[in-house]
Amino acid sequence: MTTFDLVPGSVTTREEVAQTYGGSVFSGGIVPAEASKKVFVYSDPSVGEKHGYTFDGQAEDDEFGTLYLYTGAGPGDQKMARGNKTLMDTLTNGREIHLFVANGKEQGKKLVKQRYIGQVVLDELPYVMRKAPDKHGLNRQVFVFRFRPAPGAVLALEPQDAVKPATKNSVVDLPLDWFGQAVEAVKAKKTEKHTTSETVANIKGGPRKVQRREGQLVTAFEEHLTSIGHAFKSFQISAEGEPGPLVPDLYDIADNVLYEAKGQSTRPNIRMAVGQLLDYRRHLKDEVPDGLRLAVLLPSEPTPDARAFLEAEGIALVVQNDGGFSGFPVQ
Repeated sequence: MTTFDLVPGSVTTREEVAQTYGGSVFSGGIVPAEASKKVFVYSDPSVGEKHGYTFDGQAEDDEFGTLYLYTGAGPGDQKMARGNKTLMDTLTNGREIHLFVANGKEQGKKLVKQRYIGQVVLDELPYVMRKAPDKHGLNRQVFVFRFRPAPGAVLALEPQDAVKPATKNSVVDLPLDWFGQAVEAVKAKKTEKHTTSETVANIKGGPRKVQRREGQLVTAFEEHLTSIGHAFKSFQISAEGEPGPLVPDLYDIADNVLYEAKGQSTRPNIRMAVGQLLDYRRHLKDEVPDGLRLAVLLPSEPTPDARAFLEAEGIALVVQNDGGFSGFPVQ
């Protein structure tokens, strides 16, 4: 019987993996192996490309290191069930996740070869919700899981594993109530939106304290808008030639204002927010009413000159304070 050792970079087939560790050969891209207490994830970015979305693959490294994105399982609006739930359950049951990427077909056969990338874990923000067209071109909600290298693991990623650029410009609405679902699904873990000021991210290089001020700020502002009767949402912006969608922090429907939040009120952060807002506005001109306002959301007062910079550019400012929020027309 053929066996397969889990050596990053080696190439195998699903059949060899199943023979060695258990699990089904035909159960989709997320395969639990009960006997070996593992979960095998088979990523094939070309499947999404055929339907017009490019979420899967290695994203740009961020401050927490390597990040690999994987679209969840299921037709229509995806549910936290079956394979998707299998992945989420690894946060509490301790099962290992092992990631493979499609690597062409066996010569003369229909078998898809699989390149083993390595052992991964779900990020502290385990997934985000996105919209993706199905085979009929209809948008549906999907989970995009966020994988990090398991402690001590080095992933055998290659240049071709990077998230592919979008093939065209597009904008779709994102209900903001999606954004808190990952948090509710894993309350025992610290995530982007929570009530404490720090988390510990278990990534390559060891545990690291991570400030999550921006997520806290957005959550608090959403609650404030809800309390004054304002509806809000966001957008998923795909830019031709760019990998991964752009997602603004928040669009207040009542006031026709687009917000970009920053976790620190420093000049570099404010300048970054201004650039992001101007970029988003180009794509949203046909998606919102005329007269869209731009606003920066900060956790504290910036310096007088930074405030003057925003005023000179016609960008509003809203600042969090002990009583809620001040600035702009928000009440």
